[in-house]
Amino acid sequence: MSAPIVHGGGITAAAATFGGRPEDWLDLSTGINPCPVALPDIPARAWHRLPDRHLIDEARRAARDHYRSGEILPLPVPGTQSVIQLLPRLVEADRLVGGTDNSVAVTDNRVAVTDNRVAVVSPTYGEYARAFASAGFAVDAVDDIAAIGAGHRLAVVVNPNNPDGLIWPAETLIALHDRMKAADGLLVVDEAFGDTDPALSLASRAPQLSNLVIFRSFGKFFGFAGLRLGFAIARSDILARFEDWLGPWAVSGPALSIADSLLRSDVSPIRGRINERCAGLHGVLTGAGLQISGGTALFTLVADARAGDIYTHLCRHHILVRKFDYAPEWLRFGLPPDPAADRRLGEALQRFER
Repeated sequence: MSAPIVHGGGITAAAATFGGRPEDWLDLSTGINPCPVALPDIPARAWHRLPDRHLIDEARRAARDHYRSGEILPLPVPGTQSVIQLLPRLVEADRLVGGTDNSVAVTDNRVAVTDNRVAVVSPTYGEYARAFASAGFAVDAVDDIAAIGAGHRLAVVVNPNNPDGLIWPAETLIALHDRMKAADGLLVVDEAFGDTDPALSLASRAPQLSNLVIFRSFGKFFGFAGLRLGFAIARSDILARFEDWLGPWAVSGPALSIADSLLRSDVSPIRGRINERCAGLHGVLTGAGLQISGGTALFTLVADARAGDIYTHLCRHHILVRKFDYAPEWLRFGLPPDPAADRRLGEALQRFER
């Protein structure tokens, strides 16, 4: 079993190390909308009863219209992490790799000699490689989709990518899908940060791409990460497997009710607010002399040789950002919720001794 991955959002641990009450910290360590929309009315029966089929169906229809997935009704799941961990079950492992303890070396742009190979365009969200390695697969961490070959039984592309915001054009991903399909493989495209730029999504093309699986996050864009809700878009037999493996009542009635309401709403004000907050963050970072090297509307990546010192300095001011053990020069900044938070971050950065 591989070690747990450290993600953003660890305010409790940061406060235990650097002091202060967790609720007084400014958490910029995630890519979650810091300005959640107003909660819609939730019928009392959604709390009182088990989630009936009609609630699931209504949420699926709302998701279909929001994501523009055509004839495919996206499957609601209890956070996309839940189906990431099911992906190895979609790929039949011929044998364990690396010994009886399921330990697997993740390779960098090179081919392992095994039939149980998957490719993950990297660096990216670490739970994909961890899920497959724990299931006995050889994971090839590739930095370009051109390195994905016929020997890979599944490929993962996060688009736009986390943490650098790299975007792969739709036609490039469709060509990759066709290569994977020709070799009886699957392509997984994680569009967790896709709501801020819907034109990037492959959802509208999914009905014609039979070996494609798309994951969409609900909580990041709407600001409700604690709801633990996402959607999977794929052909019907793949969605049926996910639904069966997740078991009954996997998504709560209140979550389905909220999704049904918000996915049918006008989301342009949400995008506008996110873009406004992103512009505020960029102004603070450039004003502090930091170099922006990537990101999306929901987070910004900074590259700086002093990243470790900046991280510690911000923690001492009770501001948490995301650092990366595999890229010590990187820091990822989530969006401050308002101009006051912009000023707080800016003042802390100005006090950093260069």
